[in-house]
Amino acid sequence: MMNLAILLRRAAIGLIALAAGSAPLAAWADETGPVRLVAPYPAGGPADVVARLVAEPIGRELARPVIIDNRAGASGTIGAGAVARAEPDGSTLLFNTSIQVVLPHLMSLPYDTMKEFTPLAQVNSIPFVLVINRDLPFKSVADLVAYAKANPGKLNYASNSPGSASHLAAEQFKRIAGVDIAHVPYKGSAPALTDLIGGRVQIMFEQGPSVLSFLKGGQLRALAVTSPERAAILPDVPTFGEAGYPAFIYSNWQGIWGPGNMPPAVAQKFSQAIERALQQPAVRQRLIDLGTQPSNLSGTAFRDFTEQQYHYVGDIVRAAKIKLN
Repeated sequence: MMNLAILLRRAAIGLIALAAGSAPLAAWADETGPVRLVAPYPAGGPADVVARLVAEPIGRELARPVIIDNRAGASGTIGAGAVARAEPDGSTLLFNTSIQVVLPHLMSLPYDTMKEFTPLAQVNSIPFVLVINRDLPFKSVADLVAYAKANPGKLNYASNSPGSASHLAAEQFKRIAGVDIAHVPYKGSAPALTDLIGGRVQIMFEQGPSVLSFLKGGQLRALAVTSPERAAILPDVPTFGEAGYPAFIYSNWQGIWGPGNMPPAVAQKFSQAIERALQQPAVRQRLIDLGTQPSNLSGTAFRDFTEQQYHYVGDIVRAAKIKLN
């Protein structure tokens, strides 16, 4: 005979499902199976490293194994699309970067970014650094802006690809500073940084961890960081606020989403588990060691942040007339 406790539990779940209307029963069940965390990038890349770093502590908080599923391709839309189509029961989640709110402004997508995903928590942010070729005479942002205004179009900047965060950061800087600097797009950070060091391009906005060794080696010079506070890995580099541009704050960031229409109780459960995992001192320190800034945004705070970022990025893309071929 079936245990009375089991009967009562199933009856309670059934009542909750009926009250939820169209919400699938599985979405309310107390699942104990593995959680598939889709990382839409190749294994071993920067985003994958962070996804794997946080997967284990999140799994401990959930008392469920969290397994990374790398689904690279099509600018991350293959992996994101798989999550958008998944059941909203918490068994499938998405780990993605801020490209999640950028791509809708650049290309047609097979899903609605703002409707077919449930924001759960931000993991970290990665500020950009304005770096220049060491042979340039500029010692500050003010020096660079003064030259650029006096010589429109004579300076150029590299980005690691059209529509990338480094491209958007540079365009927003141009807009706020009122300068004309030509764009030279590359296919990746490595060739862009090679040409920056070689003097074929002069300026670049790049993430701190990617340029730290070149700054220490003297091949490049940093003028400012795009975060509200100084970056932990570059404590001697001023912020753009300190340089006279407090409105210029721009970071890449990474977060975790569920499929759209996750029942609020399920979304809250996962948001709280992720938040607890990210607040662990050892996890925070590992994120800092990677050159990132740990976040404390989860639940509705992260939802509001993604909406703000969606509109902020869209404004940059429209003002700069950025289009992907």
